[in-house]
Amino acid sequence: MFGWLRRGASGRPIPDPLWAAVLTRYPFLAARPEGERARLRQLAAQFLAGKEFHGAQGFVITDEVALSIAAQAVLPVLNLGLKWYDDFVGIVVHSEQVRARRTTTDETGVVHQWDEVLAGETMERGPVMLSWRDVADSGATAQQGYNVVIHEFAHKIDMRDGQPDGCPPLPSRAARRTWLATLGAEYQAFREKVIVAERFGGEAQWLDAYGATAIDEFFAVACEAYFVNRDRFDQDFPALVALFDPFFRVQPRA
Repeated sequence: MFGWLRRGASGRPIPDPLWAAVLTRYPFLAARPEGERARLRQLAAQFLAGKEFHGAQGFVITDEVALSIAAQAVLPVLNLGLKWYDDFVGIVVHSEQVRARRTTTDETGVVHQWDEVLAGETMERGPVMLSWRDVADSGATAQQGYNVVIHEFAHKIDMRDGQPDGCPPLPSRAARRTWLATLGAEYQAFREKVIVAERFGGEAQWLDAYGATAIDEFFAVACEAYFVNRDRFDQDFPALVALFDPFFRVQPRA
C-alpha cells in the first residue's frame, strides 16, 4: 500500500485499499453520503498533488499519514474549493505533540516566558504543523468534537483576510458585523461556562476548553465539532449552525 505518494500522486486516483483504510480509521468520514465521499476523495487527491509533507525528527511520511491529513483537511472546503489553502505548501508532521517556548512583553515592559504544548500550529501564509498522534486518534476523539487537522485548517480559512479574528473573508461589512456579533456572543457564553467549570466545579463542557482562550480559537474549536460531531453541535450551538451552514455551503438539515 505504501509508496503510492512517493511515486508521484499528481493526477492519479487514490488507490482503493488506501482510501478504505482511511475511512475505517475515521468513521466520521465514512458516515458521509456516498456522493460527498466521492468528492472528498477527489479533492484529497488534488490536495496531495499540491502540498509537500515533511516528517520532523525522523518521522516517516507514509501514504496513510499523508492521506489521513488530506482527507480531513479538505472536509471544511469540500464545497468551497482548494483556493482557500493556496497561501502555503508545506505540512510538517511530528510523531507527538511539541513543546514550544513562548515569549511576550507586557504593557509595563516585563518579559514573560513559558512553555506551551502543541498538537498543531498554523503560520499565517506559512506551513501547518501537526502531531501525528493527535491526527491518528481523530476517529476516537470525534465524539468530543476534537480534530486537530480541522482546527488548524480552520485557522487557515480565518487567516485568508489577515490576522486570525474568528471571521473568515465575507462579502460585505454587514455580513462581517453579523458574523462577529453571533460568534462573539457564543464565545462569551462558552467562556463563562468554562470558567465556572474550572474555577467553581461547574459542569464540564464537551467542547474543547481551549476554545475559551480567544475568539479565533473558539472559531477553530467550533469548526472541529461542526464537522466531526454535527448531531451534538446542532443541539448545543444552533446559532453557529445557522452561521456556518451558508458559509461552508452545507445544505441545512431537515
